[in-house]
Amino acid sequence: MKSFGENLKIERQNAGYNQREFAKKIGTTQQRVSEWETNKVEPTLSNIVAIIKTLNISFEDLINN
Repeated sequence: MKSFGENLKIERQNAGYNQREFAKKIGTTQQRVSEWETNKVEPTLSNIVAIIKTLNISFEDLINN
């Protein structure tokens, strides 16, 4: 089973965003996206909602890939 960070990276790349573009879309920094993708930091609930909306995916897609 892939981690949250691995799933986030895959979904972000599938949507065609680099980390900097994605961070700008959801109102955070590229460094924070990198920390999420390497499982160093967990996003807040509001960030998770922004991620799901921006990538047009479900919560299950984000955690179950």
